Parts: sequence; C-alpha cells; structure tokens
Amino acid sequence: MKVRDVMMRTPATCGAETNLGAAVEILWKRNCGFLPVVDTNGKVIGVVTDRDICMALGTRGRLPGEITVGETISGKVFACRPDDDVRVALGIMGQEKVRRLPVINDEGKVEGILSMDDIVVHAEAGSPGRPSELSYQDVAVTLKRLYQADLPELAHKSATGS
Repeated sequence: MKVRDVMMRTPATCGAETNLGAAVEILWKRNCGFLPVVDTNGKVIGVVTDRDICMALGTRGRLPGEITVGETISGKVFACRPDDDVRVALGIMGQEKVRRLPVINDEGKVEGILSMDDIVVHAEAGSPGRPSELSYQDVAVTLKRLYQADLPELAHKSATGS
C-alpha cells in the first residue's frame, strides 16, 4: 500500500510569518492539529503542531498575535513521499516519534498529510493465506515505538534501581 492511497489530500498550510493566533484559527477551521510550514515557493520548511503552539504560548509571555510560526519551528522536517510504501512512513514515524508526516513531492512541495489516524483506518487483520497490505501488527509496533518514553539517563537509572 502506498502513502498516496492513505494520505489526506487537502492539507492546510501556513507560512513562517503567520502568527500563532492565525495558525490556531486554521487548525480550528480545518479540525486538525498539524500544519506544514511553507516558504514563498510552497516548499516545506517545517511543521507546527497544536502542542508546539501551546508550549510557545505558555512559555513566551507574549500574545498569540505577537509570536510567529517561524519562531516555534525547529526546521527539522520528517516527511514521506506519495509513492513510498506505508511501512516506510511507519518506520519514520516510529523512529522520530511523530504521529503525522507531510507528504512532499520531488520539488519539496506538500501534497498531503499522512497521520496515524489515516493508517489505523486502513489497517486490516488479513485472512488465512492472504496477508493484509497493512496489518494491525504493523500499526501496533509503530504505536509502541511512538509512545515508548525516552527517559533521561539519570531518571532511567533511578527508575530501574541502578
């Protein structure tokens, strides 16, 4: 199964100059929690999530209209391509501990969004003699990687009694 078969094809985006108040309005109107951030040429330069916005507003002591999306993004983009196998995208999600990926084309422009929600909806149990294209086990393994806590070394030693 390819990413293009599962992805949401009408993604909302914003620019780095978009203020957080406007970004929240986009998230609200589109009922989503993730926006690819694009430059003036439409190329993906980052992503902003509802959590990113919440943390920025809670730690900066400024109004939403005073903080730009560009101030909250890391510039690291984990993405996939429309022709990637969904298992490749699951691998990226599990390794990078992200639940959503922008789907970008060869020019770096966003074509869609792939979320764990989309993947869960398309997963199947399979049947004897006919394995599914995307199994419940594929999804469960990725979810386990996503939700496995990365404890700091000192906390980890304390938690294990070492």
